[in-house]
Amino acid sequence: MRRRTLVLLVSFCAAACRTAPAPADLVLRGGTILTLDAARPKAEALAARGDRIVAVGSEQEVAPLIGPHTRVLDLAGKTAYPGFIEGHGHLTALGRARSTVDVSHARTWDEVVELVRQEAGRRPPGSWILGWGWHQEKWDQKPEPNVEGYPTHGGLSRAVPDHPVILKHASGGHGAMVNAAAMRLAHIDRSTPDPEGGAILHDAMGEPTGMLRENAYDLAWSAYQNTRTPEQKAADTRMEVATAMEECLRKGITSFQDLHSPFADIDVFRALADADKLPIRLYVMVMEPNDVLRARLKDYRWIGLYGGHLTVRALKKQIDGALGSHGAWLLEPYADLPSTSGLETQTVADIEETADIALEHGFQLAVHAIGDRANRETLDLYARAFRRRPQKDSPRFRIEHAQLLDPADVPRFKELGVLASMQGIHCTSDGPWVPTRIGEDRARERAYVWRSLLDAGAKVSNGTDCPIEDPDPIANFAASVTRRMADGRTFHPEQRMTREEALRSLTVNAAYAAFEEDVKGTLAPGRYADVTVLTQDLLTVPEEAIAKTKVAATIVGGRVLYEAKVP
Repeated sequence: MRRRTLVLLVSFCAAACRTAPAPADLVLRGGTILTLDAARPKAEALAARGDRIVAVGSEQEVAPLIGPHTRVLDLAGKTAYPGFIEGHGHLTALGRARSTVDVSHARTWDEVVELVRQEAGRRPPGSWILGWGWHQEKWDQKPEPNVEGYPTHGGLSRAVPDHPVILKHASGGHGAMVNAAAMRLAHIDRSTPDPEGGAILHDAMGEPTGMLRENAYDLAWSAYQNTRTPEQKAADTRMEVATAMEECLRKGITSFQDLHSPFADIDVFRALADADKLPIRLYVMVMEPNDVLRARLKDYRWIGLYGGHLTVRALKKQIDGALGSHGAWLLEPYADLPSTSGLETQTVADIEETADIALEHGFQLAVHAIGDRANRETLDLYARAFRRRPQKDSPRFRIEHAQLLDPADVPRFKELGVLASMQGIHCTSDGPWVPTRIGEDRARERAYVWRSLLDAGAKVSNGTDCPIEDPDPIANFAASVTRRMADGRTFHPEQRMTREEALRSLTVNAAYAAFEEDVKGTLAPGRYADVTVLTQDLLTVPEEAIAKTKVAATIVGGRVLYEAKVP
C-alpha cells in the first residue's frame, strides 16, 4: 500500500510539473490592453517570457504566470498598444539633425543667418557647419533679396566667411543653402552645369545664389564627406544611431523602417547589433547605384537577425523631389512657378532596372514619389516589372509618400498590390502652403488622399519621415484623424482616417509593409513582446486631448527600455 501511495504521489507530481506553466518574465496588468488582434481585441493583462508574448487575457487568466522573479508592471489605468512602428524615417539623419544647428524655428532668413553666425563663433575657422530645418514658406516675410522666393547666400557669406556652411531645407536632402566658402570647396560657380536630377539656382546676373535643388545638394554634401575618413564616418554613424534610438524609445517607437542607407552604414548597423546596441528593431532599405547592387546585394538579405533586431530586405529609389522645393514631379506645372513641373531625380529606366534587381533577389522596392506624375510613372514601371517577372507571392512594392495622386491612379494601388507608405503629419505641416504650390483644385482632389486610398482597398502605412518631422507617433496619429493645421483650420477633412485606421497604420499595416505581420503589429501569443504604454486611450479620448497623451513606457522584446515618471 505504501509503495502504491508513493507511486501515485510521484505520478501526481510529474503530471503537475508537466501542466504548471513556467513563470513569465514580465506581466502587464491594471489597465487596458488594445491588442488589435481580431481574436481578442481588448484585454486586462499580458505576459511575456523572453522576447515573446505567452498570454493575453484577463488578470485572472494571466495571474498563474506570475512567479517570484516576474516583473509586474502596473499600468495604473493606462493603455497598452502594440509597439509603434516608424513606417518611414531616416535613422542616421535623425541622429545627425540632433547634433547640427537647428534653424527650424527661425521666423526669418536673418534669424537663420544669426544662428549660424553664433555657431561659427564656437568653431575653429575652416570647420564645416551643418544645419537643417529652414523653410521659406514658413517665414514671416520673404527674404530680400530672393530668387523664386529662396534667399541668396550674400548675407550668410558675409556673416560667416571662414566656415563652409550647408543648411538643409526642411524637406531634407531635397534642397540646401550654402555659403561662398562651401561653394568654393564644392567647385560651384556660374559655369557649373546642373547635375542630372538637380538644379543650381542662379540670379539675374548668372551667379549661383547658394540654393541647391535636389541632386545639386550632393555637390556640397560630397565636398563635406571628402573631408571625413572612413573611421570618422563610421564613428558618426554610431553616434547618430545611438542618439536616434534613444529619442525613439522616449516616443514609444519599438521598430524603425529606415529609408535609406548605403552598405557602409548597414555594416555599422550589424556591428552595433552584434554588440547588443540596437535597442529597437531596424528594417533597412538599401540605397546604392544599380551596379553596386548587382555586385553586393546577394550578401545583404538579412531577415530577423539578432532576435529580430536587424532586417535588410528592401531597396530604395527616388523618382522625384519635394513639393516644398518645387522638385516634386507633376502632371501639370506648378501654380506658383509655371516654368517648371518639377524634377525626375532618378530616371524611370534606372528605377525599372532596380525593380528587376529587387525581384531577382527577393527584395522589396520602395520608390519615393511625391508628385502625381512621379506616382503614375512609378505605378507604370511596377506594372511592367510584375509582367516581366511574375511572382508567386506579392513582392509588396511600396510608394513612399504618395502625396499627390491623380484620381485615376488611386485604385491601381490595390490592383497592383502596391503599398502606400504615407506620413500623416506631412499633411498638417505642409497644408498651409500646398494650395499655393499646386492651386486649390488640385489640393482638394489629389493631396494626401488617405480616405480615397483606404476606400479603394489599398493598404496605407504611416510614418513621420523624421527628421523632416518629429518622430512622434502621437502627433502623427492626431494629424491622421483630424487633419488640423497649426492655425486651427482642417486640410480637406473628408480625407481623414478613422481612429482605428490611424492606429492600424502605425502598427498592423506598418508591420505588413515590412513582411513582419506574423511577429509584430498586434499583441497576441507568439508575437514579439513589443508594447507601447500611453497615458490615454487614443480610440476614446476627446479629439482636443489627443495631443496631451504621453508615453509612459516602451517595451521591446519583453524588456522595459523606457519608463517615464508620469502619474
